[in-house]
Order: sequence, then C-alpha cells, then structure tokens
Amino acid sequence: MPLVILSGLPSSGKTRRAQELKQFFETRLASQSNDESTAASKDYRIHIVNDESLNLNKHVSYNTAADEKKARGALMSAVERLLSKDDIVIVDSLNYIKGFRYQLYCVARAIGTPHCVVFCGCLPDLARQWNAASGAYPEKIFEELAVRFEEPDARTKWDSPLFVVVPEDTGLPENEIWDAVILKKAKPPNLSTVVKVVKETNYLYEFDQTTQNVIQAILDAQKSGDPTKQIRAPLSSVLLQLPPTRVVTLSELRRLRRQFTSINKMHTLLDMTRVAEGFVEYLNQNLNS
Repeated sequence: MPLVILSGLPSSGKTRRAQELKQFFETRLASQSNDESTAASKDYRIHIVNDESLNLNKHVSYNTAADEKKARGALMSAVERLLSKDDIVIVDSLNYIKGFRYQLYCVARAIGTPHCVVFCGCLPDLARQWNAASGAYPEKIFEELAVRFEEPDARTKWDSPLFVVVPEDTGLPENEIWDAVILKKAKPPNLSTVVKVVKETNYLYEFDQTTQNVIQAILDAQKSGDPTKQIRAPLSSVLLQLPPTRVVTLSELRRLRRQFTSINKMHTLLDMTRVAEGFVEYLNQNLNS
C-alpha cells in the first residue's frame, strides 16, 4: 500500500514529481517510525514503475496501437506484481486513458489498499517545448498522445482523490497525499474486484460460462436493432448500457472479457451472480468511456 498514479501529457514533469513523492515518503516514514499510527510506523518498500524501469523505449513503445497495448500490459503486470499492503507503488507513466486508470484502481481495490491520482497539469505548448528539449518522444508520437489524453476527473471514483500540480508549484501537496493514502482506510473491494478463497473446483468453468453468457446477451440485443436499450444480462441485476452511437464488435467484447478475467484470475467471487454483475459493471465503464 498504497498506489499512487501519476497522469499527464508527455513531458509534463511526471518523473520529477514521482521522485519528489518517493523522497517525501522515505523521509516521512523514517521520521515517524515509532510515534504515529500503526499504518505510518510499518516498514514499507517504495517502488517507482515507469518506462525506464521496464526497459521500454518511448521511441518504439508508442509507435502503434499494438505497441501501446504491450507497454500498458507490461506496466499493469509490474503493478500487480509489486503492489501489496507493505509496498508503496508510484506509477510514473502517461496513464492517459481513463479506462487504464480504472484498471489500476481495480487492482488497488482488489488488494484492499488506498490509491490516489496526481495530475501534472501542463499546457500543451510548454510540454511540447520540454519534449523538444529532452527528445523524450518523437514529435509525431508526442502530438498523437497529446490529442488522445483524457484528463483525470475527480468526480469519478477511479480518479479520486485527485491532486493537481502545475509547473509553477514548488512542491507537492505532501500532507494531503499522506492523509489520503497512508492514514486513510481503504474502501472495501467492490463486486468486480473482491478476493475470496477458492472453494469451488469448477469455478473457472462457471466463470467462463457466466461471462460468455453476458457477451451473448449483448450480441443478441444488437441483432434486435435497438442498441440504445438497457440489457439485463443473465444472473445480473445491474443493467448493461450499450453505447448508442456504435456497434460493439465481438473482438472488443472478447478483449474486455480477457482483461476482466485477468484481473480476477487469482481471486474467486464464488457466487456467479456477483461474477455477472462485476463483468457488467466493467463493461459499462469501458464501453461507454
């Protein structure tokens, strides 16, 4: 614990803020080893996960959609491997897609650890200037990433609590971040991330069938010619809302199903109703984002 997600335009100062945050955590934890709460007195390991730590070349890893997908997969795997109740993980990456920030949020919720988002607010012209000076991203890649950037929104649960820093700020809101992710008790896991001990020998089979039935309900609804209506998928009391302006393809549904399975592959929801509802919630977020 906890998970700190940095987000911002390319070359907007995220790595600088990640290093500042790591130094703050190290100093604060060392100085309060015995005189504050139990949470603050534990021995935490602090990790920064970024392109450099994963040996990802910014000139290559963002060339195509396929390259970006591989880079995000490597980042997610590193977070899942490192994050625990005894580890602080600072994700120093673009994190420019809100759906990916939601996935990171789900990982934190599944483990039962707090999280927050630090948004490095920076005008595109200034970020462009810094990028030209550093050569971090080729100009074409910088422009494409900047156009697709989805700014964090404090009104959404996966971007909250949200802390905004701008280049003029001499430091981070350190005390507020400390209170939010060290002293604050994590929210309980939700339906799509809850962890329980495996008791059913046929769990994986039923999980597969349940999520496949949800996908089939979507395909059947689209064939009916009324994609704007809400769908009641099998076993789910949560209604599924299809995007009204486009048709959802089978390949997209399979991709989201694989992601949902990957998030929950080491955990069991046991009750297939909760599996169905968790998958519907996951689809609602990712199909309509």
